[in-house]
Amino acid sequence: MRRTFFYGWIVVAVTFAALLVSSGVRTAPSVIIVPLEAAFGWSRAEISLAVAISLFAFGFGGPIGGSMVDRFGPRRVMIGGLVLTLAGLLPLMGMTEQWQLIVFWGLLVGVGTGIVTNVLGATVALRWFNRRRGIVVGLFSAAGAAGQLLFLPLMIGVASAFGWPSVFTALAIATAIVLIPVVLLMRNRPQDMGLQPLGEASPATLTADTRRTSLRDAVRTRDFWLLAGSFFICGYTTNGLIGTHLLPHTIEHGFAEVEISWALAFMGLMNIVGTLTSGWLSDRYDNRYLLASYYGFRAMSLAALPFILEMRGMLIFALIYGLDWVATVPPTVNLTANRFGRASLGTIYGWIFCSHMIGAGIASYAGGLFRDLLGDYHLIFISAAVLGLVAAGLVLKLGKPQAADTHVARA
Repeated sequence: MRRTFFYGWIVVAVTFAALLVSSGVRTAPSVIIVPLEAAFGWSRAEISLAVAISLFAFGFGGPIGGSMVDRFGPRRVMIGGLVLTLAGLLPLMGMTEQWQLIVFWGLLVGVGTGIVTNVLGATVALRWFNRRRGIVVGLFSAAGAAGQLLFLPLMIGVASAFGWPSVFTALAIATAIVLIPVVLLMRNRPQDMGLQPLGEASPATLTADTRRTSLRDAVRTRDFWLLAGSFFICGYTTNGLIGTHLLPHTIEHGFAEVEISWALAFMGLMNIVGTLTSGWLSDRYDNRYLLASYYGFRAMSLAALPFILEMRGMLIFALIYGLDWVATVPPTVNLTANRFGRASLGTIYGWIFCSHMIGAGIASYAGGLFRDLLGDYHLIFISAAVLGLVAAGLVLKLGKPQAADTHVARA
């Protein structure tokens, strides 16, 4: 029998491209911190404040985008987020004042990229796929790693060759380009094209499809706060700390900028491997134990970071840390959908993701502040290691999935 191509894979490709560029835009702070210090004399804490505001706005873009996806569909939301990101990037090319960094990077780019993030990707995966859903969620999560892998070395090279304004120029061009396939090819749901989601839905999946939990009811449950608390720590230990301050930390400790850029790209490659593997594992094993192991390994790698002074050690760190940078996303999405129902995933996971970025924003500013006060990042790295162990304990306290929920995760 002739097999027809499932249009959902085109939707996956378009969504992946949008998430990839959105993630690539988020790599800019680690590249421009040192150049902005040299150009304007701004302190590390002052620049980190703008980055923290952007991360907060990025976090609130999650529930905003999640609610809008539930109401208007992924296509309009994706277009709106990319346009807002572009509107924030364009004025930054001629930035001369700190308030411009706060307003355009902190607010516009923060909200725009926050809308086009894994909250949107999770909804797309759940609408289009009953089978291979974990792999698709993992693929979307890996877009963040791929963005780092592709954009970070490029941005470092652009900044070195042409100056920091060219970083924003390159990111604006990439954002404008990815808008084209989103406008032309993106679709909200398979039913709009007379299709059904890929794979047959089990009775448990059908139940989860229609089950809806209001945000008011969700916040009254212990599981919501356990998921939000662990994801707060996830943001603290990834985007906020490592995503913002690892590159300045390594340069200050004698690493060559070109060498460390490729080490970070290697971390991004391992991130892709780890996230795709996590998506596969989350379809098959208890997601609570997966999350606990991810946070535990992350804690150990962060505890070792202050003592790494040569490239071999940094590559080992990049390997271990990279494997679970966003590996936490597929099981967290699964647990949220299983616990609260897929019909309300956009809204509830959006707020759980918001807690992730609040943690990231706090770590971003605290990293810059403590570096100015103490002269290094050692204390903040150790604090992240301790919190990683706390996150492992939190996810182990989540309620055991019911039989129906397990079927949803494996559908």
